[in-house]
Amino acid sequence: MLDFLPRFVKGSLSFLLYLINTVVLCSILLSVALVKLLVPIQAFKKYYDIILVAIAMTWIRINAFNTDLFNKIDWRFNGAEGLEKNEWYILLCNHQSWVDILVLQKMFMDKVPMLKFFLKKELIWVPILGLAWWALDFPFMRRYSSEFLRKNPHLKGKDLESTKKACERFKTIPVCIVNFVEGTRFKPAKHKRQNSPYKHLLKPKAGGVAFVLSAMGDCMHKIIDVTIVYPDGADTFWGFISGRVKKIIVDVKVLPITSDIKGDYFNDPEFRDRFCDWINTIWREKDNKISSLL
Repeated sequence: MLDFLPRFVKGSLSFLLYLINTVVLCSILLSVALVKLLVPIQAFKKYYDIILVAIAMTWIRINAFNTDLFNKIDWRFNGAEGLEKNEWYILLCNHQSWVDILVLQKMFMDKVPMLKFFLKKELIWVPILGLAWWALDFPFMRRYSSEFLRKNPHLKGKDLESTKKACERFKTIPVCIVNFVEGTRFKPAKHKRQNSPYKHLLKPKAGGVAFVLSAMGDCMHKIIDVTIVYPDGADTFWGFISGRVKKIIVDVKVLPITSDIKGDYFNDPEFRDRFCDWINTIWREKDNKISSLL
């Protein structure tokens, strides 16, 4: 509606709306979370969680309105038919920009349960949002390097314990767990350093996906394989809110969760090889799809 405004004006007004929305809604959310913390009655826990998710979804809807208000983007959203809000999903996606999160939230709003992400431990210190993510039970993960674990062997497996605890919490209310399988945003330098066999993607990291499927396989319904394409190139958050992004393609493929992709990834070498072949097949198809969409 306001796409005619100069980019700097659009970006500034849009950022202001994001800021107001975040401060107001997060303040309300944290107030409810404080009540949940001070009055930890188990019978009320589900209702606290429902209220917290409703507040978070209001924040997402206002952000989506913000996007449409200031930018005229040609959205192409394919293949999401048949998804339900009362089911459990794991969503696998390529990762190019922090804008991916806003895109996923807008496109899957009211189609699946609230999206939840595994976050790096350091992100809990992000002003306002860090506490909001904590209140919403987003799992904060601490990744240890191989060298660090050699010096501190007692910490081996701690990140998996955190994942398992998060998965247990996710069983109480429908959720869509998002996994950026590459583990980091795509950058040409990273692509070259990895010597990735894919043209548009970094190498997939299978362990996190395998663990979630193993820990939640009894309640997880389907896999949502998402491919995000920016025909004009992935942009920054400022580029997104100021109108540089003109077209976004979100292609969806819904996959079944079969018994052959559930197993002990970390202790069963045969299963690990089979699972890696499965995820690499998905990644090859995704890479070809990006080429065709571009």
